[in-house]
Amino acid sequence: MSSKETCLGVVQDVSDTTVSVTLTSKSITGFIYIEGQGYRVGQIGSFVRIPIGFNDLFGVVSQVGASAKPQSLSEDNSDFRWMTIQLIGEGERNGSFRRGLSQYPTVGDEVHLISERELSRIYGQPNKPYFVRLGHISNANSIPALVDINKLVTRHSAVVGTTGSGKSTTVSSIMNAVANKESYPSARVIMLDLHGEYGSALREKSNVFRLNSDAARSSQNSDLFIPYWALSFDELCEVCFGEFNSEKERNFVMERVLRYKRDSLLSHPRRGVTEDTLSVDSPIPFSIHSMWYELFEETFGTYYSSRDGQPRDNLAYELDSNGEELRGNPANGIPPTFKHIATGANVEKANKINYLPNTPNIGKQLLLLGSKLRIPRYNFIFKPGNWMPCSEGNISEDLDKLFLGWLGSEKPISILDLSGVPTDILQTTIGALLRILYEALFWARNLSQGARHRPLLIVMEEAHIYLNELNKGMASHVVQRIVKEGRKYGIGAMIVSQRPSEINSTILSQCGTFIALRLNNSTDRGHIKSAVSDNLDGLTNMLPILRTGEAIVLGEAVKLPMRTIIEPPPLNRRPDSQDPIIFDEVPSDESQHPGGWGIAMEPTPNYSELIEAWRAQNPIITRVK
Repeated sequence: MSSKETCLGVVQDVSDTTVSVTLTSKSITGFIYIEGQGYRVGQIGSFVRIPIGFNDLFGVVSQVGASAKPQSLSEDNSDFRWMTIQLIGEGERNGSFRRGLSQYPTVGDEVHLISERELSRIYGQPNKPYFVRLGHISNANSIPALVDINKLVTRHSAVVGTTGSGKSTTVSSIMNAVANKESYPSARVIMLDLHGEYGSALREKSNVFRLNSDAARSSQNSDLFIPYWALSFDELCEVCFGEFNSEKERNFVMERVLRYKRDSLLSHPRRGVTEDTLSVDSPIPFSIHSMWYELFEETFGTYYSSRDGQPRDNLAYELDSNGEELRGNPANGIPPTFKHIATGANVEKANKINYLPNTPNIGKQLLLLGSKLRIPRYNFIFKPGNWMPCSEGNISEDLDKLFLGWLGSEKPISILDLSGVPTDILQTTIGALLRILYEALFWARNLSQGARHRPLLIVMEEAHIYLNELNKGMASHVVQRIVKEGRKYGIGAMIVSQRPSEINSTILSQCGTFIALRLNNSTDRGHIKSAVSDNLDGLTNMLPILRTGEAIVLGEAVKLPMRTIIEPPPLNRRPDSQDPIIFDEVPSDESQHPGGWGIAMEPTPNYSELIEAWRAQNPIITRVK
């Protein structure tokens, strides 16, 4: 095409990456035709090119009109023929593009509009297998919106957007694209799903691991187990004991855990670790129920002072109505009941035990752990199915079976549904999960199932809950390691959040690609601008006015930043996060839209099911017959 057809104006001022342009008399009308197709001139966020020899400089329009005129040129703002451009990169005439600038434009250089044909040459390479399609360019329906899956995974990414902007649907679209078995038969994705939204949306491509799953209802569901003995000591303390009053108490428990792990290792050797290399953080099975019971006896027990032998042989238990000693049950977290120190006349005296010298008082911590051992909601940690150790530390299945379920399934996506995890240990549970995955793949980086040979993408939904600036917990610490070091070991992170301003700044700054949907909050937009390396004020300023399901894709996974319409999955394959129907003026199938204020009320509402689900802490009610 003729260069005169696309010419918009001439460079008049260059300041760093900001270029001021005067528009031609043709383009100032605001509408020009190229090859029979009309284009609006000066659209904020549109792209332009500046030919420099055999290369082109690319920029994005950020300002048009009198206010775009440089103040250094004149104080008179009555001239409206100005446009401001932010330079973002350069490329060759064959369509290649790279970020950064090797040269700058000069005064008098022409500025040209980029036609749809030129955009398709830059963006459109749908036949390349490493590009996945998310939708199409907003102002060019014929141009697919493609992202480089190599950069999307290894250089980390973030999907951000206000509630209702289409964030969950966008994540589902991305997951459907990367979980294409024909293109990527060895894809591996783990999703941390805090609200149980994605199981139905990705049912054909995923296995769902959830607490108290109804495996009989769907082969997709499995029970989620995180064996307590796979946790580090710090994680174990947070889950089991809370805070200790002193370092002495903490060290005392540490020595006891180490002793139990050592005894277990001597009884049941495990490949990869010996007694000399064993540490308190080694994932060696041991019975925390037996340890808790032993510590409970030492802390609360009383014994008969008149008897000989070891103190444990002289423990004084209360008797039940049948005359049996109330020894409790370690496996169920039921503590023994001891006699009171003060006893009546002519009754054998019982005194407080002094089982070990200088034993710290950890009674509060033991009572806390005992209550958790008895509460079914904590069974996914303390009674982890086939990974439950016996009193001697033996287990039916080792961690290889756990990882086989999470990472080795024929289905590419494993959804870890954390919606049923108790709130008090949610952040610690997430931190432990991420650390277990990262450390296992880090040490296995040179093996066939390591992430160098089969990279892993970890999708973290609602990341602001456990990766915020104020939270210095384990999850934030582990994710910082992943985003800093994971690229070398094949571990990628996708951060999904409605409040990017609350995400740890170190984590956000390491994300190479941003998929930004509508963001109304100025603080959130400011964090995106500061985290993006490109000079893209013209695009990021558009974030408040994006339509639902529309996103601006920025960063390393795309050749040029692009405003994109995300192609949503079918209605029956969308996350369980859609807005409820209040009133639908168009009559619809009630099976698709149950409820709503426009539907007649049930004659006999069944609120007993509501109470049942509340008590069970499970939205999927499974009745016990």
